[in-house]
Amino acid sequence: MPVLSQIYIYPVKSLAGIRVDQWPVDSKGLLYDRKWMLIDSDRQFLSQRRLPKMALIKTRIEGERLILSAPDQPDLSLPLQAQDGDELEVVVWHDHCRAKTCGDAADAWLSGFLQTDCRLVYQTDDDVRKVDPNYALDSDQTAFSDGFPFLIVSENSLNALNQAMQLEFDMVRFRPNLVVADCDSYAEDAWRRITINDIGFRLPKPCSRCSVPTIDPLTAETGKEPLTTLNRMRKWQNKVYFGQNALHDKPGFLSVGQPVSIEEIGEPRPPVSAT
Repeated sequence: MPVLSQIYIYPVKSLAGIRVDQWPVDSKGLLYDRKWMLIDSDRQFLSQRRLPKMALIKTRIEGERLILSAPDQPDLSLPLQAQDGDELEVVVWHDHCRAKTCGDAADAWLSGFLQTDCRLVYQTDDDVRKVDPNYALDSDQTAFSDGFPFLIVSENSLNALNQAMQLEFDMVRFRPNLVVADCDSYAEDAWRRITINDIGFRLPKPCSRCSVPTIDPLTAETGKEPLTTLNRMRKWQNKVYFGQNALHDKPGFLSVGQPVSIEEIGEPRPPVSAT
C-alpha cells in the first residue's frame, strides 16, 4: 500500500522549505505553508523565477519564531503569530489578496541579500483566498501558493525522471508538500481521490512546471534539466507536468508513515506515456 514518506512546508513562498515528520493541516493547507511572501514595488509576488537567489534563503521554525538564514547574513527572526502591520493589496498571479507587512527590518534584510527592493508580507488568519472554481469547491482556500494548497509527488516518479535524465536530482527541486512511496512511477497521474489519516484529498489537475526545478537549491545556479527531459516525456497542451495539485476536505494531522488509501482513479493526466 502507498505510504506518506515525506512532508514539506514552505513558510515563505519560494524560499527554501522545511522537511518535517508530522504536521497539522488547517483550512488553508499545511499550517504556516506559504503564509509569508515577498513582493516587489508593484506589490506583485516575487519567486525564484525572477530571483533564483531566493533558493539560498533557508527557513526553520524554533518555538514561536520563524527564522530566515542566508549566506553571510545574521539570522532574521520573525514571530510565528504574526504581529500587526500595514495592510496592502498584493497580487499572486491573477489573484488580488489582502496582506500585512512584517516591518522595515525584515524588508531591509531581504532587500540587502537579494539586491533588489522587496517587502515581506503575511496573510492574516481571517483572509480567505479561494481556489480556482474550475477545479475547486467554494469552500476550498489556500494561502500564497501558486494556486492549490498541496502538491503531491511519488518517490518513484522522481526515480523514473532521474533515470531518464541520467542525473540524481533531489525531491526538493520540485517543491512538493506530500511525497508518497510504495507506488508505481507516475501512479499519482491517475489518482482522483485519496485519503491520508482520515483527511480526504481531491487531485483535480496535474502541476505544470516552470523554470524553478532547473535551479540548484544549493547554489542557485540554473541548468536545462529537468525541463528538457520533461518536454520530451511529459508534454501536454504545450506545457510540461510533474506531480499533482491537490485540495483537502478538512483539517487534521499528517505523519510520515501513514498509509495512503487510493479512493478513486481515472485516466492519467497528463495523458502521456510514463516511459
